[in-house]
Order: sequence, then C-alpha cells, then structure tokens
Amino acid sequence: MRLTQGAKVLMASTYVAVVKRECPTCELVEPLLGILDGHAPLTVYTQDDPTFPRGVSTREHDTTLEKSHRLRIHAVPTVIRLDDGVETGRVEGWHRDSWQELTGLSTLGDDLPEMQPGCGALNVEPGMPERLAVLCGDIDLRARSIDVSALDDPVEVAYDRGWSDGLPVVPPTAVRVARMLTGTDRAPQDVVGLIPPNLHACTIEKVAINAVMAGCKPEYMPVVLAAIDAVLDENFSMHGLLCTLHSAGPVIVVNGPITKRIGMNWGGNVFGQGNRANATIGRALQLIVRNVGGGLPQEIDRAVFGNPGKYTFCFAEDETDPDWTSLAESRGVERGKSAVTVFHGEGPSLFFDLAARTPEELTQAMAVALWNVTHPRAPKTVSGGALLVIGPDHYALLKAHGWDRARLTDALWEAMKRPRDTMLKGSDGIAQGAEPTDPEIIDKFYPESFLIARAGGFGGGMSAIIGGWTGQRVVTEIQPSTREILI
Repeated sequence: MRLTQGAKVLMASTYVAVVKRECPTCELVEPLLGILDGHAPLTVYTQDDPTFPRGVSTREHDTTLEKSHRLRIHAVPTVIRLDDGVETGRVEGWHRDSWQELTGLSTLGDDLPEMQPGCGALNVEPGMPERLAVLCGDIDLRARSIDVSALDDPVEVAYDRGWSDGLPVVPPTAVRVARMLTGTDRAPQDVVGLIPPNLHACTIEKVAINAVMAGCKPEYMPVVLAAIDAVLDENFSMHGLLCTLHSAGPVIVVNGPITKRIGMNWGGNVFGQGNRANATIGRALQLIVRNVGGGLPQEIDRAVFGNPGKYTFCFAEDETDPDWTSLAESRGVERGKSAVTVFHGEGPSLFFDLAARTPEELTQAMAVALWNVTHPRAPKTVSGGALLVIGPDHYALLKAHGWDRARLTDALWEAMKRPRDTMLKGSDGIAQGAEPTDPEIIDKFYPESFLIARAGGFGGGMSAIIGGWTGQRVVTEIQPSTREILI
C-alpha cells in the first residue's frame, strides 16, 4: 500500500504491534491501532487477552511469548514498521510525534495526551528471557540431557548418578543453566581448560551446570571462572593436591570490589555457614573437579582424613581499611581490581592472644603457633605453607602501632627463625627435626607459600592459621595462584 500526504508519497510499509490488555497505555492506543489497520497491513500480537485489541483485522495471541522474544520486545505497546520485510523503525509506549512519524499519519492521536510511558512486556519478566532463549534455541547448549520421570525426584536422580558431593544439589535444568550463563559474556562452548585428574575439557556450559548444582547466582560466575583458571595454573598442581594423602584442598580468597557487589562475607563466621556467595563459589569449584575432572573421594582423591573445606572453602578478605595492602595487591594485582587467590589449605585452627599489648609480643606468639603447622619440628624442607588470617582485634593492635603488611610480614619472618641446634632430629625424644647439615638458622616456610590476609569478626582476640599442603615444600614447582577476575 502507498500512502499519500499532500505531495508526500510514503513507501509501502507493513506494521507489527505487540500489546497486552493489562497495560493502560495499550488500552489508550487501542483505537489508534484500528486506524492504522485501515491504512496499512497490520499484525497485532497480544501477550495476554486473545480478544484484545478490538477493531483490527489480524490479531494473534502470543501464547508462548516466542514471537515477542524474537521481535526483541521490551515494553508494550511497541509498534514496528517493516519495509520489504526489514525493520525500519519502532516506537515503545505512546508518544504522539513518534507515532505520527512512524506511521505517516499526521493527525494520529491528536485527541490523546502527548505522551504516556508503556509497561514492561511479559517476555522480559524475571526468568522469561532464559526460558524463551532455550525455547527458541538461542543458546548453544550441548550437554547431554537426562529425562527425569514426573514420578522421580531430580535430587535423588543426581545422587544416583554420582553428581553430588554428599549434599543435595540444585537440578541443572536447561533454563537454570541458561540463566547462569547470563553471568558471563563467554560463549557456552568456550573451553576453560582441562580439569584434572582425567583432564577432561571443561566448557563454560559445564561450569554453569555445576554452578547451578552448587547453588550459585549468575553474578558469581566471574569468580568461579577465575578460581578455575587459578587452580589450572601448572604451578598450583591441582592434580597433585587432589591425589595427595594430605587433608588439604583449594582455599579461595577473593579480593576487590566484586566482594561487595555479590555480598560476600569477610566478617564474623567468615569460614562458616550462612553466606551464599562464600558457600557456593567454593562448592562449584569442587563439583567441577568431581563431575568434569573425575576427582572422586576414595578413588583418585586419596586423602587420609580430608577436611570439611573440601565441600567448600571460600571467603572474602576484609578490605575496609584503605591503608591495608590486600592479599591480591601483595601478589601483583592493581588496587581496585578484583581477584582470587587459591591456596592449598587444611581446615583452619584458631590462634588466641588476649594478652599481647605490642605488635612484637603478638608476632612472637604467632610465630610459635605457626611452627606447629605440619609438625612443631618440621622446617621448610618438610613443612607445607600457611595462610595466616588476621582477625580484627589483632589487626587493631597492629594498626594502632602503625604496622602495615610489609612490617608485619618482616617481623613474622624473623620471629619464625629457629636455631638448628634447638630442633635437631632425635632431641627431646622427637624423631622429626633438622639435620646436622642444615643451615644454622632454620626457616619454617618458603616465602612463596606463606600468605597473610585479613578477615573475621571482633571479640576474643583471635586470628586463624590455615596450614598448607606439604607439597608446597617443593617451592619451585608448587605455589599458590592468583588470577584477576574478568567482569
């Protein structure tokens, strides 16, 4: 159809409108759609009431909302002009000048208010974009689907198939996986890396599946991906950590603005239950090692005791004091960036000191406690590393005396030195100890395997020591790993 306005000839156009009765603006423009239908071919898709709007010749009920999704509808009413089947313009809501320009009808809606905003479309309500993306095949999901009978419990199916770490998992439906994938810009079939011990390729889709099962939110995905990248560092030796008889597993420390954005805990009960981000990020990593890499306990995972942190061990560092150099910064990450550091850690042990009144007294006491990691007589050639987590009470003492990370690290390092002759093998009836050929002064750890962070709640004069895997004694080969979180 060709429309003429005075001497102006408009090109042939067709129109599509998307509306819903529960939108007051759609009801406002209902008569205008009838006018437009009388001047040009018009197809109206109604999202709710199949009898709305009246007065148009072609009306379809968009029952599944698939048409609205394919048309990229965000608000109703939306009117789209097509020329030779190609979109050449659209208007959302009601704005008189815009509708007149789009349709070429110079008096359209002159009796209506100049403008009125529309309403949110049903296809963009929470949860719908992912459902429609799956329905329309917009997402490249290739993982094998498991059909679960309506009579079966999907949680029990996950147990039966060995997907669980012993706790119930969230069933990874296609819609849940699609929703998880919104947390990253990476394509579902991008390969993150080869997950030990079986070195199976792990795609972003597989990460999302296990993140769903762990209970993550989509906004946690960048942290999960950074943690995977960190443990796949050759020098971290995730394969060795998994296969060892030792109790250690990956401990994830998160730094930067993302900790606040996703609501992580760095305060009271920081290693315990109650925070979704802390709990599920660490669990997602462990499930990926299990379900993608094949790292099953009592099989390739040969830990004699293990520790509860092998379900999940993830926390944020306390960065509320801008004078403190965070763990990530100390490892080369620019301030203001977000990062994860993974450490080969046992379960935490508490260090109590309410008596110390100076940083020197505190660091001397901490040094004694740190020497108990692995064995009280184990030097760096035998011992694993340690992650010392400074609690707020102890940090307040250090802060009051002007101590920063550098001074604390240096003081602890000096305080941990021991004369060889006080800890020789066999002395005091203890078989473990230094060799007569060792240096006269013995260090407890290699510098690369001794980390310091801040976290925890006030009260009790406490800090925490997370002992490290004894494999860290091979310092040139096995070290903690840090990765920037890409958002």
